[in-house]
Amino acid sequence: MKKPLVGVVISLLLIVMVVVIFIQIKPFGITSSQSSDTALTQERIVELSELATLKLEYSKAMVNRDSKKIPLTDINFAKTIKLVEYTGYMKAGSDLSKAEVEYDEEAKQVTVRVPKAEILDNVVETENMKIEDVKGNIFFDPPTQDLIDDINVQKKEYEEEKVSQGFLTEADKRTEEVLKSFLRLDEEYEVIVEFY
Repeated sequence: MKKPLVGVVISLLLIVMVVVIFIQIKPFGITSSQSSDTALTQERIVELSELATLKLEYSKAMVNRDSKKIPLTDINFAKTIKLVEYTGYMKAGSDLSKAEVEYDEEAKQVTVRVPKAEILDNVVETENMKIEDVKGNIFFDPPTQDLIDDINVQKKEYEEEKVSQGFLTEADKRTEEVLKSFLRLDEEYEVIVEFY
């Protein structure tokens, strides 16, 4: 009694698998609706976000000088000089969750509109930071927060410098390359990427 039941279950599983495969490969020119293709393509594009992100790792060094004066005079009684070395990374890319996809069956084109790249992250890895006393003083040691504030100022300046040198343009190019190579699965469609 169990053997015929097992055979029926296996037969049903095989039928379900054949139907799923039949739907997936679209034989004999049968295509799914344009809206479901668009939705599926948008989901797949969002999965590409990390691949399309441009990452730049950097290491920087800065000199922090600080001094204390006797009030109401120009006399310095404590002066420190510290060399601070740190590493970090900056990421730029487009928010692919806002991508818009349009299929043009007649022109055989897929148009993907994505937002222009922006800085997604600029992180200083403080756990790798090295601080060396070049000149110290036992009466005065600048607070760590002052060092962190200086690093944040330098980090922002570095970000602005990289943006002015075309870092966001490079990120847009990377996004375009990744999207075109990913969506070029069907050779008969031309892939057009537009930024807004």
